[in-house]
Amino acid sequence: MKQTIKQLLLFLIVWYSWAASAQENITTFILVRHAEKDLTQSTNDPDLAPEGKQRAIKLADMLQQTPVTAIYSTPYKRTRQTVDVLAGRKRITVSDYTANDEAELARMIAANKGGTVVVTGHSNTIPWMANKLLGTEKYRPLEDGDYGTLWIITVAEKEQQAKLLWLSF
Repeated sequence: MKQTIKQLLLFLIVWYSWAASAQENITTFILVRHAEKDLTQSTNDPDLAPEGKQRAIKLADMLQQTPVTAIYSTPYKRTRQTVDVLAGRKRITVSDYTANDEAELARMIAANKGGTVVVTGHSNTIPWMANKLLGTEKYRPLEDGDYGTLWIITVAEKEQQAKLLWLSF
């Protein structure tokens, strides 16, 4: 029941942002850290663990009714695999991006005005992006075991301000 309420709330917020975008040019960013990585792999680029693969499916389920216009991932297996299910369902090609690069973020904003963008990154890059979108230095890197944080940030061009909704899934 709790999960259904979260999904409904997420859908309503993103839908409202999407509907209002025609009037106010609101861009919605859905920021998510990659899902659980496989710690048994001795590599700098591990795949997702089985629980991470389940979380990736959960993310795709949560955003099933959300009109996503673009999906971005850092060029690592764990970030890409976190959004692959969603990208497949939405028939959207995942674009790579360079993390913690203000010029890259500006290009993402310009290319997706009025849309809904899903971005997957890392424990330090997702808070960095949230801070840049919100114009604050409020959010610190996520805890090592925090894989369920999902941030929805609406950026209103007209008002030149952004708002954050912080959810767990």
